Amino acid sequence: MEIRYSIIYSERKTLSIIVERDRSVIVRAPKNTSTEVIAKEIEKRKHLIQKKIEHNQKYPYERQVKEFVAGESLMYLGENYKLNVVDEQIDGVLFDNKFLISKENQNQANRLFKAWYIKSANEIITPKAKAIANQIGVKYNNINILDIKYRWGSCTPKDNIHFNWRLIKAPISVIEYIIVHELTHLLESNHTQEFWNRVSAQLPNYEKAKHWLKENGHELETDF
Repeated sequence: MEIRYSIIYSERKTLSIIVERDRSVIVRAPKNTSTEVIAKEIEKRKHLIQKKIEHNQKYPYERQVKEFVAGESLMYLGENYKLNVVDEQIDGVLFDNKFLISKENQNQANRLFKAWYIKSANEIITPKAKAIANQIGVKYNNINILDIKYRWGSCTPKDNIHFNWRLIKAPISVIEYIIVHELTHLLESNHTQEFWNRVSAQLPNYEKAKHWLKENGHELETDF
């Protein structure tokens, strides 16, 4: 049983092995850690790693890729909307209870939709995060919408809050859960019982949002 993995070196003090949502294995290691040491750790934990790779909550082995053809559906705020490909000239993507792009831009649909989703995420997620931060009473440095791989959000040591632009495809309740989750890390860096108590105080039904992400999270990343 061979475990394929990637290594990320940093200033951290300990070595960790993470199985990401797409079943890829990432080793985060302190600088100057030898490949031999990492290989031994992988070998020592290989049965546990394989079990996590095969977990049914990870992404399907075969993921759908959007073709951006007429009639196809794309997710936005938890709902699926049909795509119309029209002869008229449209600058980018239009949304009016359905998505519209020009036929002449169909070969650029991937790029155009990504730009549209990022713009929408900045317009919806960023102000909502600022309002919730004020409600919780926490101070942050910056709020950013980024192309984050494998995470819905993160809170950095410098108090910057990052959100994955793909989150804009999820229901508002799920977006609010991720916002509260990351902002709570400004008060509690680890997932302690106190952390979850604070999250629950803001969102008593946060478990429903967690469950939605476990069941549907892979669909947020199948478009691109």
